[in-house]
Amino acid sequence: MKEKVAVAKVCMLAGKIMLECGAETYRVEDTMNRIAAAFGLHDAQSYATPTGINFSMDSSEATHFRRISHRATDLHKIAEVNSISRRITAGELTVYEANLLLNNVSEAKLAFPYWLQIIAAAFVSGSFTIMFGGSWPDFLPSFIAGGLGFAAMLGAEKIVEIRFIAEFFASLIIGLASILFITQGVGVDLDKIIIGAVMPLVPGLHITNAVRDLMAGHLVAGLSKGAEAILTSFAIGAGVAVVLAFI
Repeated sequence: MKEKVAVAKVCMLAGKIMLECGAETYRVEDTMNRIAAAFGLHDAQSYATPTGINFSMDSSEATHFRRISHRATDLHKIAEVNSISRRITAGELTVYEANLLLNNVSEAKLAFPYWLQIIAAAFVSGSFTIMFGGSWPDFLPSFIAGGLGFAAMLGAEKIVEIRFIAEFFASLIIGLASILFITQGVGVDLDKIIIGAVMPLVPGLHITNAVRDLMAGHLVAGLSKGAEAILTSFAIGAGVAVVLAFI
């Protein structure tokens, strides 16, 4: 019985890490079921939503539940869990070794520090401005506005747990910075600068995961992720619109 409980803990931990890091729900369920089957639980049942995981070792066993209250994007951790899952199915790890490795992944910090994420967001912003038809004089304003906006979002997330408010504040900063650059004669096309600067905030991963979950038949997860992506897009657009309307 202890062995079964340990397997359930490993499955729940793997699912928790993947959901918190932005994995699709169908991938989470598949990974949990494969781990359970590798450890001899061939009738295990798992059900994942963006905010919670249910797992049962057998139809007659008690169901384990874990709520997911915080979600971010860390594809590196998802890849690490997938690697551990493959080693489990290949018979290379015991349940206790797998639990130790998964705990190490869960406790690991983000692959990249915040300052590096901000710099990357700045370069992405400037590059998208050029890609969308902006001129080279627009690169620097978009670079700075995008970096400031992304930094504002990271800072606001630490103060306010509601991500939509953080994204609204970030787009507000981007709009203000972009207008400031144009009024000072730095940059040519305000639209291209703003479009490029908000691109790091766009919920591309959420939209992709929503479509993939819907295609896999996970209607609840797909619709909820789609709604989250729509709200995020609305928050970004509203922040820019407020600046353009009152300044």
